[in-house]
Amino acid sequence: MRYKVVETSTVTDDSLEAILNEWTQQGWQFDAVKFVMHEGSRRPAMAFVFFTREE
Repeated sequence: MRYKVVETSTVTDDSLEAILNEWTQQGWQFDAVKFVMHEGSRRPAMAFVFFTREE
């Protein structure tokens, strides 16, 4: 099993969609997304998108 982590500081629906489309088209399977929040803010400061694939 191989793992891929993609970090983004632009956390919008468009940017996350682009990441998901790019890596799934390359054969990676979406696993999870984790958001990093700023204290006192309701919007995420960054996101980590996790993918896996069998090798």
